[in-house]
Amino acid sequence: MLNFSFVNTTQIHFGEGQITQLAKSIAPDAKILVVYGGGSIKHNGVYQQVESALSGHSWGEFSGIEPNPSYQTCMAAVEKIKQENYDYILAVGGGSVIDGCKFIAAAAKFDGEPWDILAKGAKVESALPLGVVLTLPATGSESNSFSVVSNKETNDKLPFASPLVQPLFAVLDPNVMASLPIRQLTNGVVDAFVHVMEQYLTYPANGKVQDRFAEGLLLTLMEEGPKLFDEEICVDTRANVMWAATMALNGLIGAGVPQDWSTHMLGHEITALYGLDHAQTLAIILPRMLQAQRAMKREKLLQYAQRVLGIEVQDEEQAINEAIAQTESFFHKVKMKTRFSDYQVTEDVVERVVAQLERHGMTALGEHQAVTLEVSRNVLRASL
Repeated sequence: MLNFSFVNTTQIHFGEGQITQLAKSIAPDAKILVVYGGGSIKHNGVYQQVESALSGHSWGEFSGIEPNPSYQTCMAAVEKIKQENYDYILAVGGGSVIDGCKFIAAAAKFDGEPWDILAKGAKVESALPLGVVLTLPATGSESNSFSVVSNKETNDKLPFASPLVQPLFAVLDPNVMASLPIRQLTNGVVDAFVHVMEQYLTYPANGKVQDRFAEGLLLTLMEEGPKLFDEEICVDTRANVMWAATMALNGLIGAGVPQDWSTHMLGHEITALYGLDHAQTLAIILPRMLQAQRAMKREKLLQYAQRVLGIEVQDEEQAINEAIAQTESFFHKVKMKTRFSDYQVTEDVVERVVAQLERHGMTALGEHQAVTLEVSRNVLRASL
């Protein structure tokens, strides 16, 4: 096992009706900016619950954070914060809203050009405090320090991380999932699943605890994910998917083990260029990335085949083929497409994405830094 330091400071309020915890979780003298997306929270009752919980607080609101939060929209929120002297941010939404709020929290206190946080890795020295009401389980952003923000003017989608933007608390009420459309449920399951795979399916590091945790999350998502689309859905199904998505990227399963993230890096570029949902890009790329890296991932692919998928390994090559095929089949079971052609994205995607990877210095990706531009080109071509 590799050396690691692990801490997760986000307090989780999990379960039905937990939005009421906002009243206790935020200091009464805070001036809160409630930030959300397109307004669905006003139709599913979440906004009303937040409004009630904050009845004793001073607060305002900012709406319009996009599914891929843009630098331009985030900076409009920063301007509002500075003009009206807000000192606390409450993100009400899914991963995009939370990611956007993390950047807003940092940018509002940044001395200089905030884009440098993303483009130049400028250090975040301070940030506004941030709380979360999660409405879509997917990214795990509610309990980690990572964020990804897009620049619409330059077609850049770039990450940053700082412990100063780790949410202080997150409210997770599985009931909010009842009103989510199929597309968002699909995206959530796939995003969480690939988060686990990027940390688990690398090479053995004798991280037995991490492996078993990761395998439990994969099994949960594969068993419970498809049930989200049944006519009769048990509340425990929603609860298990929501908690699995949080646990997938709160730092626990990635502590002390190698990590990949090559699928994510290609996915970010695809989203920036073509506007596909983040999870859609992951489902397109992951099966082909596993094929391309099967020799280097051999031992963990066989472990995944046996422990998670229940494949009896007699012929190792066949077992790996079956594991990759079943992974893609799982995406189909949760109503996710897995080819560029499914989205009418043509073969020009190959060279356009490769050019973006080169521009951003993404020329040696993966746990072994073996995903070169040529490997990425082959993966993209195989995904058409």
